[in-house]
Amino acid sequence: MKQKHFYITTPIYYVNAKPHLGTLYSTILGDALARWHKLLGEQVHFLTGTDEHGQKIQEKAQQEGMNPQAFVDSMVPPFKDMWAKYNIEYDTFMRTTNADHQAAVVAWIKKLQDQGDIYKSTYEGWYCVPCETFVNVGAEPVKDAAGAFVCPTCARPLKELEEESYFFKLSAYQDRLLKFYEEHADFITPKERLQEVLAFVRSGLKDLCLSRKTVKWGIPWPGDELHTVYVWGDALNNYITAIGYGTPGREREFATWWPASIHVMAKDIVRFHAVYWPAFLMAAGLGMPKKLLVHGYILVDNQKMSKSKGNAIDPGDLAATYGVDQIRYYLLRQMPITQDGSFTFQDLTEHVNADLANSLGNLLNRTIALAHKYDLKTIAPAAEWDQAAVRLRLKSIEAFRSYRDSMDQGMFHIALADLWRFIGEVNAYFHATEPWKVVAKDREVFVQIISVSCHALRAIGLMLWPIMPKKMEELLVALGTPFELGVAYEPELTKENWDTTFTLTMSGPLFTRIERMENSQPVQPQVPEVQQEALVDIEDFLKVKLVAATITAAEAVEGSKKLLKLQVDFGSQGSRQVLSGIAEWFKPEDVIGKQVLFVANLKPRKMMGLESQGMLLTAKDGKGGVFLVSTNGIVENGTCLS
Repeated sequence: MKQKHFYITTPIYYVNAKPHLGTLYSTILGDALARWHKLLGEQVHFLTGTDEHGQKIQEKAQQEGMNPQAFVDSMVPPFKDMWAKYNIEYDTFMRTTNADHQAAVVAWIKKLQDQGDIYKSTYEGWYCVPCETFVNVGAEPVKDAAGAFVCPTCARPLKELEEESYFFKLSAYQDRLLKFYEEHADFITPKERLQEVLAFVRSGLKDLCLSRKTVKWGIPWPGDELHTVYVWGDALNNYITAIGYGTPGREREFATWWPASIHVMAKDIVRFHAVYWPAFLMAAGLGMPKKLLVHGYILVDNQKMSKSKGNAIDPGDLAATYGVDQIRYYLLRQMPITQDGSFTFQDLTEHVNADLANSLGNLLNRTIALAHKYDLKTIAPAAEWDQAAVRLRLKSIEAFRSYRDSMDQGMFHIALADLWRFIGEVNAYFHATEPWKVVAKDREVFVQIISVSCHALRAIGLMLWPIMPKKMEELLVALGTPFELGVAYEPELTKENWDTTFTLTMSGPLFTRIERMENSQPVQPQVPEVQQEALVDIEDFLKVKLVAATITAAEAVEGSKKLLKLQVDFGSQGSRQVLSGIAEWFKPEDVIGKQVLFVANLKPRKMMGLESQGMLLTAKDGKGGVFLVSTNGIVENGTCLS
């Protein structure tokens, strides 16, 4: 069977400043998709790089007292170093100052000139220097408080220009573009972005400036060196020049990879990729990319994060504080592709602790610790699985198929939310079967429970490898099933029988809990003065029975914004229903499988017509954060605090 090819690109990033969390997000999206398709056994080419020409670079180099080439050379290493830190494995790092790229752009321009798609004229109108974009102020212009025209994208003042330029006949491709969108309704994800593009094109396309006379740092225009190739004729072409377009001897390479499988980008540049770029490709007689994956902004304090606004977050600091794979996971889980996502340190901390340290890390740790406690290091598959094991195996296959559907669409936040529901089900299975009790009665059943947990963990580790490659490689090594690049793992994840033998080793916790952070710095605990009236007698305290118990199911309470209805395993004391006002901070899937502390002897009471038979303990940090209170490690359900 012929191996599939998957070609994925990120934007090439402007090098007027070092990478920030927004550029990291786009690149992690690309890397995760590239790894996902490698996991499926496909041959992958992943392209990223830097955009190094233009007016802003020319001005920034002057400010730094450097020539432009020396300046861009100094700015590329921070990008490469940051991508290496975050385990981003690209195949090509494109620089628009590369000689092959520049020669291919010149050849592309000559082709379009020869066929009449480019002509010389004069531009009169408004220009945004920071965005490097000519702006049509239109019938409803955007103005600042002083009444001056501002850019609708960045809200900074526009500059009025009259300048000779070479133009691309974009208007001639309006009907072809509309026909293409009609025939390829899934060209842009999410679909809302396609509607914006359609509205823009239907409003009437104007021909596009492709050169500047007042900017000298760029590719000289072929045959007219008074002009410099403008950004879109230069930067957009990197997607084809990087894989051989226009370079003699690389024709076969280009034919292998083009058209691109997916272009990843933020929503502020979708117009250039959905309108200008397809028109350029049509003019050049090349195929269209199959999909644009367009993500929203990362918001900090409800504002788009950007270098110019001074609210950019340094990814290097985050990695040092929280861990590389933890940041990769959080960005892909909490920043929905379909809209903007808010970044807060509190939310990051809670997800690292709840999702990674508690739900996943503890599942692995307690499986291995319990196996080792009873001298079980090599686990063979069961000759015959019981009904609970079969149900979980079927849920594992179902989880993979659902995960694949979302991953193939680039909907990481949905894929990960679904997968964490399965992780909750595995935790619930582990608690319900109580292997720490079973081992004394039936060792064969005990071994089966551990094997089921290991098979589920292996499936989880494989599915999460594109998201957290290093941590999942650690997980798979701990199970004795190391990850092998080049293996197509889909058959493993969908086969009808579990038949893997595991050899368990563990050197330490997979994830460690993070103390409450504020601006990436630990918050020093405040020790309040104990007030005399707050003291209680020991007799009163001993009346309260605090018990460790596991949440096996959770759902929202209809008609309440605050309450979750929990089914809780109290061990020998049975299962109970507990209502808890934590819905503001936790989704049902966030708490399933968690072992936490409850007041077990609280008098039952009715809330929203439902009886609550206990009380969940939580802790507040004084800054709006809420945490579930648990023991330091997993104990038998029903264990009382003493």
